[in-house]
Amino acid sequence: MKPRTNLLLVLQVLLIVSIVQPLENRQEHSKKEERKENGTNDPCHDQFTRCNGTQDGQEVRIQFSSRVVKNEYIVAFKGYYKPGTRESYIGAALNSSGVSHWQILSRDNPASEYPSDFDVVLLEETDRRNGLSALSDHPLVRRVTPQRVVHRTLKYLNTTEDGDMPEYKNFKRKINGYNNQFWQPAARYANRRLLRAIPRQITGILQADALWGMGVTGHGIKVAVFDTGLAATHPHFKKIKERTNWTNEKTLEDGLGHGTFVAGVIASVSRDCLGFAPDAELHIFRVFTNAQVSYTSWFLDAFNYAILAKIAVLNLSIGGPDFMDHPFVDKVWELTANGVIMVSAIGNDGPLYGTLNNPADQMDVIGVGGINWDDQIARFSSRGMTTWELPSGYGRVKPDLVTYGSGVRGSALQSGCRTLSGTSVASPVVAGAVALLASGFLTSNSASSQSGNNQKKVTPASMKQALLGSARRLPGVGMFEQGAGRLDLLRAFHFLRSYRPMATLSPSYIDLTECQYMWPYCTQAVYHSGMPTIVNVTIINGLGVSGHVTSVKWHPYSRDGNGDRVEVSLTHSDILWPWSGWLAVAITVPASASDWQGVAQGRISLTVESPPGDGEQEPRQSAVDLPLKAKVIPTPPRHKRILWDQFHNLRYPPGYFPRDDLRAKNDPLDWNGDHIHTNFKDMYQHLRNAGYYLEVLGYPLTCFQAKNYGTLLIVDSEEEFFPEEVAKLKLDVEEEGLSVVVFADWYNVTVMRKVKFYDENTRQWWVPDTGGANVPALNDLLHTNWGIAFGDEVRDGQFTLGQHPPVTFSSGTTLARFPQDGVILHVELKDQGHELLLEGDAKQPELVPILGLFQTQSHRATDHRYDTIGNEISNDIEQNVPKNREKDIAGRLVVYGDSNCIDDSHQHKPCFWMLDAILEFATTGHVPTVFEEASRRDKNSVDGEHWMSKDQEATETLLPQRMEGSHLSRHSKVLEVDAGGAGGRLRPLPACPVALLAVPYPLNESVPANLYKSQKLLSVGDSFIVAVPQLQDSDSSWSRRRGGNVNGAVPRYSGGKNTDFEEIDEEIRDTGWWTTREQWRLLAGIIALGVAMLCAFSRWGCCTSKRHPRRKRATGRLRRVIQAIATRRVPQM
Repeated sequence: MKPRTNLLLVLQVLLIVSIVQPLENRQEHSKKEERKENGTNDPCHDQFTRCNGTQDGQEVRIQFSSRVVKNEYIVAFKGYYKPGTRESYIGAALNSSGVSHWQILSRDNPASEYPSDFDVVLLEETDRRNGLSALSDHPLVRRVTPQRVVHRTLKYLNTTEDGDMPEYKNFKRKINGYNNQFWQPAARYANRRLLRAIPRQITGILQADALWGMGVTGHGIKVAVFDTGLAATHPHFKKIKERTNWTNEKTLEDGLGHGTFVAGVIASVSRDCLGFAPDAELHIFRVFTNAQVSYTSWFLDAFNYAILAKIAVLNLSIGGPDFMDHPFVDKVWELTANGVIMVSAIGNDGPLYGTLNNPADQMDVIGVGGINWDDQIARFSSRGMTTWELPSGYGRVKPDLVTYGSGVRGSALQSGCRTLSGTSVASPVVAGAVALLASGFLTSNSASSQSGNNQKKVTPASMKQALLGSARRLPGVGMFEQGAGRLDLLRAFHFLRSYRPMATLSPSYIDLTECQYMWPYCTQAVYHSGMPTIVNVTIINGLGVSGHVTSVKWHPYSRDGNGDRVEVSLTHSDILWPWSGWLAVAITVPASASDWQGVAQGRISLTVESPPGDGEQEPRQSAVDLPLKAKVIPTPPRHKRILWDQFHNLRYPPGYFPRDDLRAKNDPLDWNGDHIHTNFKDMYQHLRNAGYYLEVLGYPLTCFQAKNYGTLLIVDSEEEFFPEEVAKLKLDVEEEGLSVVVFADWYNVTVMRKVKFYDENTRQWWVPDTGGANVPALNDLLHTNWGIAFGDEVRDGQFTLGQHPPVTFSSGTTLARFPQDGVILHVELKDQGHELLLEGDAKQPELVPILGLFQTQSHRATDHRYDTIGNEISNDIEQNVPKNREKDIAGRLVVYGDSNCIDDSHQHKPCFWMLDAILEFATTGHVPTVFEEASRRDKNSVDGEHWMSKDQEATETLLPQRMEGSHLSRHSKVLEVDAGGAGGRLRPLPACPVALLAVPYPLNESVPANLYKSQKLLSVGDSFIVAVPQLQDSDSSWSRRRGGNVNGAVPRYSGGKNTDFEEIDEEIRDTGWWTTREQWRLLAGIIALGVAMLCAFSRWGCCTSKRHPRRKRATGRLRRVIQAIATRRVPQM
């Protein structure tokens, strides 16, 4: 046989071995997984049974609700006082005001013997108003707020191997306990388990063993775990320093297993599920009962104790939407101000945007999101933006960073390991990494040296800067999903080695042209007369716990940068505390660029100053630059511009605003921000793809120029309207030609009282502050001007128009009044209100009006007055105004009774086709064929006079009325507080904002080519260049403006695993599905094997026609080897 034949056979052997070996490893792992799956009927797999051993493939679902406790109030003082002193202050305030029925509730916990800055006071209902006023007026009282109870629900779900379930589609947020367990048979995913094996050790994936080999193991770091407790005798932990109980249950044990798992990810010493910082000191704070209940006061006491114990790192794998629990938020600020690095889960309410949880959404907290093993954002991970700033502002970038939160192994309840998924898993991964990093910069001598070095090198700000500056950005993922990127432990360690105090920004640049990272900014260019594009930047102040901005300037590039084509308005925090603040950048286009198209660039320079450090005489200062890049286009035509009304949207917190879909009984609170970039994200993207330009109005309707816009979009509004808004909108529609599209929702006072619920924890009834939408307020806007009004029916069902997909109508309202010459659509829907009130089966579906289209006329030409539907009283037309002129001037109105089908949060099939048809009428006046045919069909099939006759007999009082006793005024921007639910007193109309443009300081410099460059991958032994987080620039003056770069040699260390990074491999991992060298190897092997087999078959054909009587032993032996490998047998040589 020729030599090339032997080479060909050898090549086949090597290729088969390279393919079979990884497959064998996968099959072995699959067999292990199948053996685990065979035990799914074992009692240990029941979520309520506590067993030892390994539990794999579960996702922990954590949901929270927060309620006010009736008549209990947290009185926060301006300082820390002993119990007797606090009691004397409270007594002096209340007794002098004639309040006699009050009581300070005792708190029996480890912090009781120490001075405190708050007390919980019980006030009788009769003395509540006077008592609150007296306490608030006391000079030493900072704030008086209601006591809140937090109810958490833990649930363990069987998941896919990567733990990344499509959770939002299959899981609803719960208020109380779960009675129905969501589950999926493990066998359903058995075949998928052959695709890849989950790494057993998260610490190995993030290369913590490289730091262990350097002697960095978490020693000397105090880590607090606020959770469900931990058993003292658990074999996975060797340094449980302290366990404390802050609940009303007399136990320190973990009855649920969540606290044990979290502690294990941080500091377990088990070889099967290692923690990141095995030598860290664990301080276990049991803040949740076995019934998963906690109170704000429990957290406040526990936080105070953590400050006294000088905790360095605190993990809080909890969260909820209640960012207005002021005592809790204030105490978190105090914790970080005292040097505690707080790490918190961002929430498990993804993939919906705007679902961030508190306290992870605070600027001083490290908020952590979750990714799977493919470096993709986990579906369950909550997304940004923050919603504190709505309606007038714009949210900040959160999460801060992401890390693996799917299929992570940690300690089981009593022994062994288990696998869980969720952001409550990703949070302790980062907390453990932070503890490990911090221990690398502490001396081991005395406590004084430890605290001194720790405060200089490791602070909440410097640690956050290190994590964000070293994070590995995920390609094709937006900043509101990943923050700075994926956690990179070794790069963060190098960052801290050469760290010096400085101020940084997150994001570190603004590039409105960069997609996908800068979504949604990159989806719409800026133009003249548009609402300001606001970017909210977080200032991270590494100079000290407090500071302030001394100067901020706008520097447009004057040469080829076209910086004069944009204008910038800058506002910022008065004080940077603790460790952070904000910078708001509002971008507009001057009139001189109204017809210009191109890219404008500049940079914003910021100087931060903090008090001198230890041994320093001069204040600390840090200069930081924020590059800015924006695409400018000519002003779009008016009919393509849509204005979204943000001002009239309200939600929880602070009030009980119910969900728009009444079928969501387990999730009654509407806590989404109702913004085009949060729960209306898909609608926004659809309209942008259709060529529309969307802008957001965060102020009253008196604050925009109607001549610039074709359509005003009012969706699911809960707020009242100022009379000035009502009057202006009439002029805008009839004189300026503005069209108005309204998507309403249900409103029925009887149903509102029916959907109230009694909270056993707070011992009080919760009644909605309004319905799904504030229909009485919408009627004030529409009926007064055009005779259009919504009714109080609550309808539910599906309907079909033309050849389009069915439209889901969920808990919507109907039309009660509409002009006769308008177009009305009727559909058959069930009476959901009747079903809820009678708690029985719904009546047969009935034809009801849900959609109306109306062409208005200029009030200069006509004077229409409408009573009920179809009852036109007068129609005086001025003869001197041509009819076509009326139509050209006046705008159009479209009203629809439900918003659920354009809202992402309800997961209904979207009705964007109907939205397109509505906008076609609003912008052109042409009634779409699908609506015209449906209206004509209604007239032929429905006795219009029959359903209108009831309305003709109706009076004004039959329209929906405001609910008496409503607390809407407490949360309204329009009503005065305690104005009642029936209109009441109005606040003064707020002034419209006037932008203070920054004075430009032009730069005659070259425009930087790239605002972001990923940093070079380094091994532990390589030299490390400390750079400003996330940003490098080719500009020679860049480092000088940012404070300079420092080169530092990092000595090589031996021991542990080989930790060399491979740059090419890392780039491949970031490109998509092929994420490992093994998969590339498999692909190349399959291709080469195919070529080799073709050659072999070709040669075999030659051999059959010309057989050789003799064959060399080597050839026969190689062929037997190939056959043996292929048949998985050991050859007999």
